[in-house]
Amino acid sequence: MRVVLVGAPGAGKGTQAKYIAEHYEIPSISTGDIFRANIAEQSDLGKKAKAYMDAGDLVPDEVTIGIVRDRLAQGDTEPGFLLDGFPRTVRQAEALDDILSALDTPLDVVLELQVDDDEVVRRLSGRRTCRTCGHVWHVEFDPPSRDGVCDECGGELFQRDDDLPDTIRRRLEVYTEQTAPLVGFYDDAGLLRSIAAEGSVDDITTRAIDALELAAKS
Repeated sequence: MRVVLVGAPGAGKGTQAKYIAEHYEIPSISTGDIFRANIAEQSDLGKKAKAYMDAGDLVPDEVTIGIVRDRLAQGDTEPGFLLDGFPRTVRQAEALDDILSALDTPLDVVLELQVDDDEVVRRLSGRRTCRTCGHVWHVEFDPPSRDGVCDECGGELFQRDDDLPDTIRRRLEVYTEQTAPLVGFYDDAGLLRSIAAEGSVDDITTRAIDALELAAKS
């Protein structure tokens, strides 16, 4: 199974990527993980990515695409893979098609996790981060024993600027601007499957697997 997972910030991509990858026994590949691994290994691509990141700039497509190309050429992806965080644009999707064509491993399905904007704001704005150990709590889903105090280390909890409601809504606007064409691209290609990403984690995982199984049979 070769899968691309798309969805807005807060849609639960990271959680579902883990469970889907475990179900199919395939590697879950996120661009963030790839960047960190290449930077740790001090590969040529990792050095290029680090230079942009250290300068506060976005990593250019050609560097990101090169890193993904190298990762997908590794042996553990032969049974399949799940991509989380790539592609983000139509240009990247076209580059991914070229990569997979060269590897003779076409994409099977693009799974979109759909969630209401208000639900995303509720999920993300409830997060509280420990200033000391970095542990992330949630005022509703995973609250600490004492308000504002980390159970792990006793540190002070705070709300990151990224988790403020206005910031979240702006991130959602950017996501929609960037990703709507991508979703349309894969829909036109007949690869898109969409599921509701609300409810319990188990329910969402069941929907995801059912959608992937249906796609595999079609």
